[in-house]
Amino acid sequence: MSLQSSFLKLTLMALVYLGFCNLSFAEEPKTLRIGIIGLDTSHSSSFSKILNHPQPEFKEFQACKVVAAYPNGSREIKESLESVAKITELVKQQGVEIVPTIEELLSKVDAVLLESNDGRVHLEQAIPVLKAGKPLFVDKPIAGDLADVIAIFEAARHFKTPVFSSSSLRYTDGAKEIRSGKIGEIIGCDAYSPCPVETTHPDFYWYGIHGVETMYAIMGPGCETVIRVNTPETDLAVGTWKEGKIGTFRGRRKANNGYQGGYGGTAFGTKGVAQIGSFSGYEPLLVEVVKFFRTGKPPVSNAESTEIYTFMTAADLSKAKGGVPVKLQDVYSTTLKAAKQRLAKYLD
Repeated sequence: MSLQSSFLKLTLMALVYLGFCNLSFAEEPKTLRIGIIGLDTSHSSSFSKILNHPQPEFKEFQACKVVAAYPNGSREIKESLESVAKITELVKQQGVEIVPTIEELLSKVDAVLLESNDGRVHLEQAIPVLKAGKPLFVDKPIAGDLADVIAIFEAARHFKTPVFSSSSLRYTDGAKEIRSGKIGEIIGCDAYSPCPVETTHPDFYWYGIHGVETMYAIMGPGCETVIRVNTPETDLAVGTWKEGKIGTFRGRRKANNGYQGGYGGTAFGTKGVAQIGSFSGYEPLLVEVVKFFRTGKPPVSNAESTEIYTFMTAADLSKAKGGVPVKLQDVYSTTLKAAKQRLAKYLD
């Protein structure tokens, strides 16, 4: 073999070797550093435990870790305030650093879980995250009223930072099968969930969101009007979609606003009927959250999330008016101006 041929062979072998090295490096994603805002909900400790497990159940969790948390959430909701110390300790046990400010948190992380239990503080807590360009997951409720919901998504658009929000009930096993076409085209859905009311928030924002999100996971956006019937222990909200399809949400409570468990519903399709299924754990939601953090592409559009909260706000208005139909577009349009005014002070 000539000297030139030997040189070419060695060069080729080196290139192949380097190619394999580069491929192996490409297959190892950068560790995703996640921060949490708000340690006044069990979601914070549950999410930390799942994501920081030394042998995670899902491959999506293998190169990500909750590294820092800012504890302050609600300023006045009693059950939230009383839970901060316990949840903070549980989160620290997962190797998470507790930091005194959101600004310090942002210096240590690539993405943020906004977990504060009180939706009324979400807008002010979301703004510095969005300004910093960190992908943001906002846990339920997105905010304390519709104006703040709209303002958060408007801020995300302004700062060009991706935002995603969803109840874990969107990702039940049954809902996934139904969305994949198991019963054909969807023609209706009846969903239910607990619905105790927190007086500082619109009625469905606190727990009813789980059942409403279940309904939207099946029906998709496009609801035009909602009618609500209410008794002390039951709510029934009936939505009519553009194509004449009907979706219902049943909220359930025990006496004296007590928690009445149970999640699920029934989906109706052109090829059959199927049960949506109950809570399937937090892992399916967190898989979607981690994918979102890495890609910047929310699996649920901001427009659909806004419509969900518009539906719940319109249901309150229907109740106040004695159960008359309320148009979602009217509710959104009248709230948009207030949302822009609230956001303006953060953009000056």
